[in-house]
Amino acid sequence: MNRVRNRVAVSLMFLANGFVYANWASRIPQIQHQFALDDRLLGFVLLAMSVGALIAMPFAGWVIVRFGSRQTTAASALLFMAGVPFIALVPAWWQLMVVFFIVGVCTGILDVAMNAQAVVVEQRFGKPIMSSFHAIFSGGMVLGSLSGAWFTRLESPLWVHFTSIGLISLVMVLAGIPMLIKDAPSGESSGGGGFRLPSLALLGTGLIAFCSMLGEGSMADWTTKYMVEVVVAPEALAPLGLSAFSAAMMIGRIFGDVARLRLGDRWLLVGGGLAATAGLLAALVWPMPLTAIGGFFMVGLGLATVVPIAYSKAGNSPGLSPGVGIGMVTTIGYAGFLFGPAIIGMLSDAFGLRVALAFVLTLLMLMTALGWGTKK
Repeated sequence: MNRVRNRVAVSLMFLANGFVYANWASRIPQIQHQFALDDRLLGFVLLAMSVGALIAMPFAGWVIVRFGSRQTTAASALLFMAGVPFIALVPAWWQLMVVFFIVGVCTGILDVAMNAQAVVVEQRFGKPIMSSFHAIFSGGMVLGSLSGAWFTRLESPLWVHFTSIGLISLVMVLAGIPMLIKDAPSGESSGGGGFRLPSLALLGTGLIAFCSMLGEGSMADWTTKYMVEVVVAPEALAPLGLSAFSAAMMIGRIFGDVARLRLGDRWLLVGGGLAATAGLLAALVWPMPLTAIGGFFMVGLGLATVVPIAYSKAGNSPGLSPGVGIGMVTTIGYAGFLFGPAIIGMLSDAFGLRVALAFVLTLLMLMTALGWGTKK
């Protein structure tokens, strides 16, 4: 059946995206060492990716309206996968910032486009399935973080690691492109317009996504470093904190669509916020390997359904095409996901990583409070 093929295609995009992201994120300590970066400069390097993505995201809806989400997803995915190996190939830190900026532009457009495709597939199925796509992304992150741990254990050069996973991801993307939904450009459709800022109607959803995505980005980019520096875990064990977080995200999202139907958005957001807050608090108060890994698992479980709920609501907003609606929410939400790690870097350089992650804790509590005010 065509809709099953469409679902497989979008799943491959989510899988490749998560796989590549976790691979390079798991090698951040080695990237920092190779380019002799302190925490503050590392934060600015990550900020370059944030700026690229945040510039691209508000215009992604316009691109999708003009060219269709299928073409936009295909082009941005291919460019993203092909660009990651250059992280290890450039010789200077400022060139690394340029690469991160370009990769950020590609991943920013890809995130909006593949979620727009996911909304169209969800509409064809006539039931919530958005969480399952994000479960696939988390599954890709689990595979990517385990892959990163393996390459780290082998002491593989970064260029070998990143080139290898780039080729693997390109195969996945090329396999999925022919099965994507061939949506036509919709420049004449309602809500199709051009560039738009987030609307007031979606502001609350965007703020919840902001807190959740800042938590996700911080866990992805700083968990391994926290395990090495604060927990003082063995280097080969350190990526398992990210693995636990990613595995919990995957588990939560596998069951997220069923939970959403049975419990409703409000209870999922509040319960998830409480779980994430408790998990991070445990990891910060008791920085031991098992406690930290367990705490990061709880954070992943708590945040698992937040973004799928936000994207599904945004993509089904009346009077807006899926690409434009999702673009509005990602403009707010991804500011947290992408700027958060850079903020953590600057706070870590000034006060230490343990104190810096306490900033994330306060936003998780804010997310819980905002979730309480969400309608079913």
